[in-house]
Amino acid sequence: MMKKLLLLILTSLFFLLVACGDETEESEQSKESGSDEAFTIGVIPAQTEGSMQEAMDELQATLTDKLDREVLVEVYPDYNGVVEAMNFDKIDMAYFGPLTYVIANAKSGAKAIITQLIDGEPFYRSYIITNKENEWNTLDELLSDPSEIDFAFGDPNSTSGSLIPSIELQDRGVYQSEDEHSFNSVRFTGSHDATALAVQNNQVDAGAIDSAIYNQLVESGKVDGKQIKTIWESEKLFQYPWAVRKGTDEETIGALKEAFLSIDSEVILDAFGATGFTEASNEDYESIRQAAVKQGIIEE
Repeated sequence: MMKKLLLLILTSLFFLLVACGDETEESEQSKESGSDEAFTIGVIPAQTEGSMQEAMDELQATLTDKLDREVLVEVYPDYNGVVEAMNFDKIDMAYFGPLTYVIANAKSGAKAIITQLIDGEPFYRSYIITNKENEWNTLDELLSDPSEIDFAFGDPNSTSGSLIPSIELQDRGVYQSEDEHSFNSVRFTGSHDATALAVQNNQVDAGAIDSAIYNQLVESGKVDGKQIKTIWESEKLFQYPWAVRKGTDEETIGALKEAFLSIDSEVILDAFGATGFTEASNEDYESIRQAAVKQGIIEE
């Protein structure tokens, strides 16, 4: 009787251990596949003036519903933080500036899939702006005596706030780096709205800014467009991309494209100064890639 009872206990224990092992294996497989994990999105801080939180909360809820999976959207404190988060697989998707995108693409294979439309077009420009009280109406006039000029860029990793205008100023022989230039002073404000306010308040003589964000700041009343004038603009630049990390499956990419293309929320669109979204590809950023190569930011 005792032997039978012992055999019954040992048999039950064996099946219990097998069951636990299967459950652990299934749990590990689920964790590896990421099916039960949130889909994470990092967003560059296009603006610091005013909160994007309401729009990001709505975007998070919209994508969670469309993907039938928990989505978490986080605005990062600086451009480089989003690139590094993508490089180290901390996020699944990112909203980049064009320059930060080509850096992330070169470093970790990030893949552009969506961009925004501004008045129906996926383009914007880099502006150099000054206060309307100033006498300069062109960049040539501004640079007639650069030693008297205090100039502002935005974030060092910004396409329109740093890369493109720095190449223009480099070609004109007045700028090489923050430490090597012909200006009275050069500063990096960290964001487009900070640059606009610095120009408006005569804290600097001129500054470089994203045209779409500048127009958005004027329309929202965050800066006074009557106090600012544009004295230079670049060629067209392809709009900011939303990119997924390398290896993202086609089913997820398709679901993301479908979700973004269906967004018509004014709250979300206004946060990006957009009128809608459209598809994007890596090839759309070739001119930015070549500019980054020219400046030694990435290798060809």
